[in-house]
Amino acid sequence: MWWFQQGLSFLPSALVIWTAAAFIFSYIIAITLHHVDPALPYISDTGTLPPEKCLFGAMLNIAAVLCIATIYVRYKQVHALNPEENRIIRINKAGLVLGLLSCFGLSIVANFQKTDFFPVHICGAVLTFGMGSLYMLVQTILSYQMQPKIHGKQVFWIRLLLVIWCGVSAFSMLTSSSLLHSGNYGKDVDQKLHWDPEDKGYVLHMITTAAEWSLSFSFFGFFLTYIRDFQKISLQVEANLHGLTLYDTAPCPVNNERTRLLSRDL
Repeated sequence: MWWFQQGLSFLPSALVIWTAAAFIFSYIIAITLHHVDPALPYISDTGTLPPEKCLFGAMLNIAAVLCIATIYVRYKQVHALNPEENRIIRINKAGLVLGLLSCFGLSIVANFQKTDFFPVHICGAVLTFGMGSLYMLVQTILSYQMQPKIHGKQVFWIRLLLVIWCGVSAFSMLTSSSLLHSGNYGKDVDQKLHWDPEDKGYVLHMITTAAEWSLSFSFFGFFLTYIRDFQKISLQVEANLHGLTLYDTAPCPVNNERTRLLSRDL
């Protein structure tokens, strides 16, 4: 049995691979058509103009669905491992809400390009990166709470390092972006797709874009730490029938069906 066939480990793997593919394919198309500069454009810039924005939006919407599934499975796993730990249960629920908000933001980013709906796009980015960073922090706290009883300390330290990486990237991006938008660098910095090294604010722009890519990579790394955990869980769905037909009749006892929600055969 291959590693990705064990439990639901294919979920975080598929999430990372699919999202990375969305970034790579849209980037290749954008630079081939000279829509953006090859040197570290904003991730959103690679999905701003057609035809790459169509691919970018469609793939990120699917990535949002994969992310919701991954976050939900993680929530159920932590809850099942700690059924009587009220503190962990509360933190786990907070993590679920933060994760779902981050997925919602990702869908907004996918469907509202910055050249068309800039305020909406920025709100989506704040939800994606802001709530996503808090989700990583909450999951790291849960990892700390569950070690060494549930898993070893190594998992906690790896996730802590990834959270620190995420925090440094987010701080760098916010700082450089604030300086770029507050300085006298022109009014079109929000919509600008092509930058020349001699342009004012070029260095701040490059720092911002590099930090954004770095922040995304920290997200990828964090979800990859779920692979081993997800090898030890599977979900099932139970269909409860209230009768042998679909007519309006009195309920009668019937045999219920219990099948895997996601199985290895999928």
